[in-house]
Amino acid sequence: MALCETCSYYYYDEEYDEYVCDVYMDEDDMSRLAYSGYKECPYWRDGDEYKVVRHQN
Repeated sequence: MALCETCSYYYYDEEYDEYVCDVYMDEDDMSRLAYSGYKECPYWRDGDEYKVVRHQN
């Protein structure tokens, strides 16, 4: 399961004083996501910046 806390789009917004998802979705994308029955977010991207470096060693 892809957790928001590990996603590279999830960050702390000081203006709102909370964590937010920064994926750009238009109205159609949002509607598709809300009514599609996804169990995991299709936009999730691994936020581990060092994953590639560890893989190279």
